[in-house]
Order: sequence, then structure tokens, then C-alpha cells
Amino acid sequence: MNRVYLDWNATAPLRPQAREAMLAATGIVGNPSSVHAEGRAAKSALERAREDVATALGAEGADVIFTSGATEAAALALQGRGLACSPVEHAAVLAWCNASLRTDQAGRVAVPDPGRATLQLANAETGVIQDLPQGLAVSDLTQAFGKIPFAFNWLGIEAGFVSAHKLGGPRGIGALVVKRGTEVEARIKGGGQEQGRRAGTENLIGIMGFAAAAKAAQNDLDQGIGEKVSQLRDSLMAALESGAEMVTFPGREARRLPNTLSILTPGWRGETQVMQMDLAGFAVSAGSACSSGKVRPSSVLTAMGIAPEWAGDAIRVSIGPTTEPGDVMRFADAWLAAHGRWRQRNDGRATAGRV
Repeated sequence: MNRVYLDWNATAPLRPQAREAMLAATGIVGNPSSVHAEGRAAKSALERAREDVATALGAEGADVIFTSGATEAAALALQGRGLACSPVEHAAVLAWCNASLRTDQAGRVAVPDPGRATLQLANAETGVIQDLPQGLAVSDLTQAFGKIPFAFNWLGIEAGFVSAHKLGGPRGIGALVVKRGTEVEARIKGGGQEQGRRAGTENLIGIMGFAAAAKAAQNDLDQGIGEKVSQLRDSLMAALESGAEMVTFPGREARRLPNTLSILTPGWRGETQVMQMDLAGFAVSAGSACSSGKVRPSSVLTAMGIAPEWAGDAIRVSIGPTTEPGDVMRFADAWLAAHGRWRQRNDGRATAGRV
């Protein structure tokens, strides 16, 4: 069976450019904090990578702090601040904020006091893109980075964070980017790495892979790959909508990431769909990968006004630059066949119940 990967929002396949950069990094012997020639070579490679990530983010190199991933970067930006947020945020953000902001049925969030709030740029489950207010304290840029054009320096926010593996870089590396002059208190203390804002010897292999992936993703955006991906997403939505009753697509009324489609069929459990599609050779998810295995309604969908008894009935398809149209249509055929079988079983139960 030739499997088809349709779960890019969980982890994007490693880009060949990132793989090559990581292999090259293994030949760099020195510690970036050492003053000898080998250490200076490592430091030079580290700072070139920092500049590349900053350029892709639309920021300045000195404002990029490398971390072990977006979860650590979120904690670095949010811990102890008591910011307001919405339930549509990722669990790494919800752990540190007060989920009091209101969300409309399209997934858009109102922020009355931006300086005391955090708001994601794009949602992992629905793909809904937010209009970030000027003066926002913190934003989760993870799902948007490499998928839609933006520049940190133009967003008017104090801090944002990203993760490499969402755009085709390695796992275990991310970054916090801050507005020039913003104070950052180190949570991991020790040496003076990252200008004293995050101690620990830098993960040079991961950082160089991150930088290469960020450059490649930016090149994809420059080449208009997002339009191709968006067309595939819309073709899939049209195929499912024309072939299935009761199916809806949460967030479709809002501006969305070009690669993301949330598919909701009330009464057909999301985890059941994921297992059926897995057996058919397709990797999809029932929500954020960090919430997998937790059989509970999606906080994102309930915040959008979807009934709790239905909020566990959605799956997410997320695609990428190398996804083929034929693979998407094969998924549509497999999902529609499974949907038909589910409807037959449920119609049978309803008939039996009327006897």
C-alpha cells in the first residue's frame, strides 16, 4: 500500500534542504561559546542561521532566541504574565493564559485589550487566520510561519514564537522572536547563551536545519506555492461536499491557511474516521497532534459554538507543497466510501428503532 501523508500541521516532512544542512552541521566540531578557531567557526554558523531564520520571519537576527521548540518558547514568553487568550489556542498557550476572550462562529477572536492578551496568527485545526491587533503582547506564529506571508516587524506585536518541524525543519528546535528592546527573563538558567535569555549549548544541527527549512519555505511562498495548495484544499472540500450529506467545514467563512481543512460530520466520531482512513492508507488527524489520544470535544470547535456532542466528530486534513492532486482525490474517494458505510449503518439503526 502506498501511503499518503495528509497531516502536515502535525509535522511537515523534512525538507531535503534541511537534511543537507544538518549533515553539514555534523562536521562542525566546535562549541559556539568557545573562543578558539573551531568555536568561532561554530559561532559563525550559528549566527548565519539566526540571520536566515530572522529574514524569513521579517525580523532582526538579534531579536531571535533559539529554544527547544514552540512549547518552550511559549513558556518563555507567557509564564507568569496572566495574559488573556481564547480557547482556540494551542495547549502550550492555554497552560499559561486565561481563556476569557470570545470567539465567533467563524473562529475569529475579539481582543479588547491587546497589551494584556495573546492571540495566535493561525489555528492548527481549522486554519482560521486572525487579524492581529496592534500592540498585542504575544502571538503563536507556529502554524502560519512558512504557509502565509507575514513580517514580524510589521505585525505590531511584542513577541511571537515558531517551531521548525511545522515547515519542514527538524523536531526539537524553535524560536522566540521579540520586538527590539523587549526584556526577556531566562527560564532556563546557566550559561550566557542566547544573550543570557536561554541557557544551554545551542543545538547547532537543529538550528542549521531550521534555517535551511525556513529559507526553502520562504522561497515556496515567493514562487506562489500557496495558491496551488489552496486549490487542492478547495478541490477536496468541493468533492466531499458534493458527495456527502451533513458534512460541514468549520472556519470556512473566515480567511484560512491554504493547506488546512477541518471536516465535521455530526455523529461520526473523529477518532473513528482517523482509524478508518489510516487502514485505507491515509494519515490524517482528529485535531492538534498534542491532543491526540484524548477523547474529548475540541475546545476550538466548542469555542466556535459547535455543540459539545459534535465537537469530537471532526477530522483535519492538512497538505503541503509536495502533495499531489491525485493523492487528495484518492483520499476523497476513500472518505466518501467510509462515509457511505457509516450512513448505511446509522440508517439501519434508525429503521430498527422504529420497529
